[in-house]
Amino acid sequence: MSLPQPLPRAASLAARFNSVRAYSLALVEGLSAEDCQVQSMPDASPLKWHLAHTSWFFETFLLAQSSRPPPAFDPDFKVLFNSYYIGVGERHLRAERGLLTRPGLDRVLQYRDHVDRHMLALLADSDLRDTELDLIELGLQHEQQHQELILTDLKHHFSCNPLAPAWRAESADQSPRAGDDLDAAFQTYSGGLIEMGHQGSGFSFDNERPRHRVWLEPFELATRNVSNGEYLAFMLDGGYRRPELWLSEAWDHIGLHGWQAPLYWQHDAQGWSVFTLHGKVPLNHHAPISHISFYEADAYARWAAARLPTEAEWELAAQSEDLPGLHGEVWQWTNSAYLAYPGYQPAAGAVGEYNGKFMLNQMVLRGSSVATPESHARHSYRNFFPAQARWQFSGVRLAR
Repeated sequence: MSLPQPLPRAASLAARFNSVRAYSLALVEGLSAEDCQVQSMPDASPLKWHLAHTSWFFETFLLAQSSRPPPAFDPDFKVLFNSYYIGVGERHLRAERGLLTRPGLDRVLQYRDHVDRHMLALLADSDLRDTELDLIELGLQHEQQHQELILTDLKHHFSCNPLAPAWRAESADQSPRAGDDLDAAFQTYSGGLIEMGHQGSGFSFDNERPRHRVWLEPFELATRNVSNGEYLAFMLDGGYRRPELWLSEAWDHIGLHGWQAPLYWQHDAQGWSVFTLHGKVPLNHHAPISHISFYEADAYARWAAARLPTEAEWELAAQSEDLPGLHGEVWQWTNSAYLAYPGYQPAAGAVGEYNGKFMLNQMVLRGSSVATPESHARHSYRNFFPAQARWQFSGVRLAR
């Protein structure tokens, strides 16, 4: 018996569901089960876990809550692939995800197939409410976040291997973009009373809302992101050895961990090279600097007689100017702590744990990176990480 035809929004979501879920599998195509098993540090997760967790989201928040829930694929998965949703129940320790040799990759792929079949059947249900459709959209946006994590985590995993393996023969994370072959310039903004935050009917996370007013003094924003060559000049000028450039906590951190260059940079008799998703290559001086922490971005800005922009300044520039590299190069650190907007309301239930509970000891990044799915980027998007994080594609755009 054929399934009933879905309503227009559900039909559109079904097409997107197929596309997003297929892209996750495309990212791991050609990788071995061992490649998908390794966990190189507590902040990164095995690729196999990402594939399972994104399926767990749909099974937990949609299939299990539907009017005719299908049998759970494996009851043990409820704990194994929960991330941080305390309201759902127990969770496996994040730092020990790499110890989960069972279930194997084949079993995880069977799990994805099970969830996909039942989700598409659910999307064909003409009785789906708007709240359920909204939750499906949230699940797709959530999976796109994990698609970026698949690439950033895999890059860290592979960087720990002395064979310097490649994910693909070609990838974009060190290709020339808006680098120092373009004149460095600053665009002036008059500031004033502006509005920021998500507007319109498209999707946004709850931390992008509500739209609200902010007062800005006049400022300037660089017309491109800082390049590898410019950051190298900072290093050659003793940047990592000059305490006057660093915040106190940052200086302690780089001393404790021995940082002398961005993550993935290496130096030998042939000069500087960098580990990329397609292996080790000579440093491209014109590519945007990537994989630096907030600490490093802030120190570089001081050295350059500038500063980091606030997220309000960045968003105003994005709304009014088509500046190169705001999206699709690197996430750009801002000098804004990750806090709630005035009037912020988290979503009801366990999905309300998605963003709000992380509003402590995190800094906001804006834009998107080469690893971000294109349809996932927007001007109001608020990414956030601790100040020391640098395994993401994070760079810097100067303000003053």
